[in-house]
Amino acid sequence: MSPMLLSWKLKSRLRIFAVALLLGAAVGIFVLYPTNEFVYYYEYRPGNATAADFAFAQLHRSVKGETPKKTTFYAVVGMILSVSGAGLYSTMQRRSQRIEQLSAALQSDLHTLIAQGESAQLEFKSSFRWDLRENKVNRALEAVVLKTLAGYMNGNGGTLLIGVADDGSVVGLDRDYKTLKKQDRDGFEQALMTAVATKLGGDACRSVQIVFHSAENKEVCRVMVGPTPRPVYLKEGDAPKLYVRTGVSTRELNVQEAVDYTSARWPK
Repeated sequence: MSPMLLSWKLKSRLRIFAVALLLGAAVGIFVLYPTNEFVYYYEYRPGNATAADFAFAQLHRSVKGETPKKTTFYAVVGMILSVSGAGLYSTMQRRSQRIEQLSAALQSDLHTLIAQGESAQLEFKSSFRWDLRENKVNRALEAVVLKTLAGYMNGNGGTLLIGVADDGSVVGLDRDYKTLKKQDRDGFEQALMTAVATKLGGDACRSVQIVFHSAENKEVCRVMVGPTPRPVYLKEGDAPKLYVRTGVSTRELNVQEAVDYTSARWPK
């Protein structure tokens, strides 16, 4: 970042800070102060004046400088609230900009990623629960997705693209959406994360980040998975199963393999 740009940003933030202080002081004196006097009036009923007259009289005294301590108190309270609000807004705005930048960067390399083809850290799935061959819902497909996620968690992490066929063609998520109560990205993410929490464990959700892309007028779900600090077992039937990523596939380990792998992967 150039010194000129840095200086401009600093001056801009200082101006925003100064305006927030002034506005906060004004709100404290002209809003919080009379509001408090209204409450005081209805609590103690001082004198025979109306609540509005009483509050206006107290505000008039404040402006004339007859109640400096109370005026200063409300001005400071107003400034604190205003600066806190400005800081929160600024933080949320910067975070929103970072998210937009990240989303744009991820969007730009989606086609490049697909062009690489499946690998140890990348796999494609046409759908989450809609069977394209049978043209109906097939909940067994969810287990296939969860096996891949578990394999990534038990290894070095990876990326799963849902809505992309094995040959790299974009299928989209429209059919999956139609199987959901909330037929959009939010509903899909909720269904996927619920499946992760139910079948892999609630703490496993922390290792999953989801981003949606639009490609060829279709939507693709990008699931980025990180390694977990514990072995992740997929709950299938009566016995939990341990899956690991081996090359371009995900493999279930037998009991002895699972013991040896977990001992080496997560030594106590």
